[in-house]
Amino acid sequence: MPELPEVEVIRRGIASQLEGHCIAGVAIRNPNLRWLVPLDLGQTLCGLKIGKVMRRGKYLLFDCGKGTLILHLGMSGSLRLLPASSTASAITPPQKHDHVDLILENGMVLRFRDPRRFGAMLWSPADVICHKLLARLGPEPLTNAFNGNLLYKKTRGRSASIKEVLMNSRIVAGVGNIYANEALFRAGINPTTAAGRLGITRCERLAQAVKEILGLAIEAGGSSLRDYVGSDGNPGYFQQQYWVYGRTCQPCRKCGTNIRQIRQGQRSSFYCPRCQKPIRSKKSENS
Repeated sequence: MPELPEVEVIRRGIASQLEGHCIAGVAIRNPNLRWLVPLDLGQTLCGLKIGKVMRRGKYLLFDCGKGTLILHLGMSGSLRLLPASSTASAITPPQKHDHVDLILENGMVLRFRDPRRFGAMLWSPADVICHKLLARLGPEPLTNAFNGNLLYKKTRGRSASIKEVLMNSRIVAGVGNIYANEALFRAGINPTTAAGRLGITRCERLAQAVKEILGLAIEAGGSSLRDYVGSDGNPGYFQQQYWVYGRTCQPCRKCGTNIRQIRQGQRSSFYCPRCQKPIRSKKSENS
């Protein structure tokens, strides 16, 4: 599924094209996504101006003044910007999985495609930060609110693995499986390590690694696995820089040891057994 870097790449790709423009209508071809698309969404949005296009975790938020449009790409969703045309017939015809079009008054169309229909398009008339989907999200990983001290405090007494804790959206918002694997390798931490055993130094190293990996992924346009593309239809290229993810039995790019794959919380974890040795002694817990 699109993770934080992919969602951020899409946000950056569409923000300048949408911000400041009014919505002329909404075409809903299939409202049956993860949650039902409000059938009166077109009536609600018609005439409203899009202020800022924001992101919270893996959610895209369109500030429309009177409320906020919430979009989530689910496991297979994507957004495409179709250029304005002088004739409606010239707009690219919708395909089977093109479920919703957001139509701007200048003729441009934002098309939401979702083959597996796990995505969402919802309306929040109140403060969107209080919406049930967003209210309990942890801090954004690319902000100063997420740091080693916070990670250290949040992991005290936790016996769950640091990989699972890092993917807990209540601890930090939006760190998915791919980037949790890559950040743990960069920090030299074994994914099976109990979160509560990490000392402050390792927490600081891991928080910094998360920021660096996400930043690099955004610069590369995200990761194109399966059917992800940006709003311009172009794929991301960060998968070419993976150190461990998806590289089972391939040599570690750092030490040459074969990468291992295990299952954690119904997700695959990838790590180098030499570069990411488990914490074994009490002395090492404080480092």
